[in-house]
Amino acid sequence: MGLLSLGTPLPWEQAKNLANEVRKHGIEQFLHIWRSMKDREKDQLLWGDEIEYMLISLDHSRRSARLSQRGHELLNILQIEENEKLKIASTTGEKHELEALWRPEFGRFMIEATPGCPYNSTVKDLTTVEANMRRRREIVASLMRDEELILSIGSYPVLGSGDFLEPPHKANGQFSRSLFLPDEVINPHPRFRTLAANIRERRESKVMINMPIFHDTNTPHPFVDPTIPYERTLFPGDKEAKEGAALPDHIYMDAMGFGMGCCCLQITLQAPNVDQARRLYDQLATVGAVMMSLSASSPIFRGYLADVDCRWNVISAAVDDRTPEERGKRPLAKDRFVIPKSRYGTIDTFLGSDDGQLRPEYNDLDLVYDRDIHRHLVDSGIDDLMARHVAHLFIRDPLVIFEELLDQDDSVSTDHFENIQSTNWQNVRFKPPPPNSPIGWRVEFRPLEVQLTEFENAAFSVFTVLLARALLAFRNINFYIPITKMDINMERAHSRDAVLNEKFYFRRSCIDEDSRDEYLTEMTANEIINGSVDFIGLLQIVQMYLDSIEVDDTVRRKIATYLDFIRGRADGTIMTTAAWIRDFVRSHPEYQFDSIVSSAINYDLVVALDDIANRRRPAPELLGEGNS
Repeated sequence: MGLLSLGTPLPWEQAKNLANEVRKHGIEQFLHIWRSMKDREKDQLLWGDEIEYMLISLDHSRRSARLSQRGHELLNILQIEENEKLKIASTTGEKHELEALWRPEFGRFMIEATPGCPYNSTVKDLTTVEANMRRRREIVASLMRDEELILSIGSYPVLGSGDFLEPPHKANGQFSRSLFLPDEVINPHPRFRTLAANIRERRESKVMINMPIFHDTNTPHPFVDPTIPYERTLFPGDKEAKEGAALPDHIYMDAMGFGMGCCCLQITLQAPNVDQARRLYDQLATVGAVMMSLSASSPIFRGYLADVDCRWNVISAAVDDRTPEERGKRPLAKDRFVIPKSRYGTIDTFLGSDDGQLRPEYNDLDLVYDRDIHRHLVDSGIDDLMARHVAHLFIRDPLVIFEELLDQDDSVSTDHFENIQSTNWQNVRFKPPPPNSPIGWRVEFRPLEVQLTEFENAAFSVFTVLLARALLAFRNINFYIPITKMDINMERAHSRDAVLNEKFYFRRSCIDEDSRDEYLTEMTANEIINGSVDFIGLLQIVQMYLDSIEVDDTVRRKIATYLDFIRGRADGTIMTTAAWIRDFVRSHPEYQFDSIVSSAINYDLVVALDDIANRRRPAPELLGEGNS
């Protein structure tokens, strides 16, 4: 979720007047990191994953599945061991490894888990990932009540619909002012409620999220959602839905919780140095859309089947704090820029590296960036590409400012830099080393949808890590395409069954020696992952990397099961989670082919998903033969 600090968060009326001060010191903090860390070399290829879970309470007698608000309660228990070992380390210097680290997420019904320490750089370490993920789930499950379960799913199907919360609350909260979500769904940490309120106040309206409805046989044309309380007048923003915020033929949502209440799988990789981190940032950004289509797991929102399979655009709209001027709805007067995208989106500029593969035409967006910050960075010794990247991030305001953290020593703190850096939620994130830390230059890969089982999540993690290591080992591999084409890919990846039906812009050949002008083409996910007569395929690149190093036969066989799964997802022999969920709903005996996912259908779906996650129900169509 980004930077979490303790203190007194300032309301927007106060925070907005301090934005320039935070930006100024954030830039100085970045410069201090750069000067002290730019020559850092030979860091290990460590990495880690983050999995977000939802907690669900079942009422079998009523066939009801509701989100449990006990996430924060369980988190306090889960963090006891971590806090105790940190105390020991601070007093005696002794360090004790933890099985997992636990962090809050936006939803009170959510928990985020990471391994207790990073995975090592050996290929053998990749075979421990699945067991580590499984152990994390077991630890949480051991603290849960008999009627509760833990699921790793992209979006909760009936979030904001009917009786979806345990205990129940009415949607009348001051922070979100949502027609559907009570403020009680928000984590009680002071950052989260302030974040929701400040986004709404900065935007001058509630967020506007519209996902296209899946038009089934009996879905009305046009579809106008009868469950929206158009006549409510509790808050001034209530009239927005009636005035056009809720689009026909779309599922309407109006609060940050609909986006930040989704779950995902993220992977952070440490590179040997800053230049190789820049290479990973650029190259992995271009494969994000294809990987998202393979991992698609979010076909239902607010109790309706959607005509999309992914959550990305829901989150993008849920945190879109741009003012009407920044969205181009009014001429610039008080604001500084017209900004084309939400702060949650694809990257807008490549960073380049010393491999010489980045051409100017790949950075083909008319980049919006702060010219004064850019000039200051360049004058301070930062190269033009990095300076543009940072100056682009810093067109955004800090959304949550803690009163106690205003005065900082810019040579030892990065709180002001991270305040803005961590709320630019892009498909990849470039992460400088924290000050006075053994941690190096990192890249966070963010487009993956979370999967039901540890096997699937491990498969996507292992494949991503191996592809990243191949990119570092074979410097002639080149995935660059224009930024604008990457944006098109990301939109296509949302489509229903995109992994089967869409084509994505990619290079005809990803070997750098091929410098033909007609390098760009459109390929299916199957062609990009598995290759074709004319294209090598990402799996073959990974196999080339494995062939170039010494790998034990047992390790190789284990990795092969993960790569076979990725192959099957790409060629369609293994279903995406989104496709499986959609088929489950449409084959349910109570479904009326009207796009509505009722409470009873949702209950049966949750039970089925939990059975698959815990291997009580075989699902070879979802996991592949032999993995179920």
